[in-house]
Amino acid sequence: METIQISILNPKAKKLLQDLADLELISILKPEEDNFENILKRLREKAASNPPTLEEITEEVEIVRTQRYNEK
Repeated sequence: METIQISILNPKAKKLLQDLADLELISILKPEEDNFENILKRLREKAASNPPTLEEITEEVEIVRTQRYNEK
């Protein structure tokens, strides 16, 4: 089985695709809603309710810097 993504430019093409699906020659799948933009939106909403403090950010930066310098 081969999977491709298409963009429908003409409504008649959608009807043709639906006819092919009715004949069980193809299957039509709805795209997943969790694209990058939606994931980013959810992350921003979560961060807005509990943003990190300047001290927490500084602490995390220092931890990463320490790890990097110890690797060298």
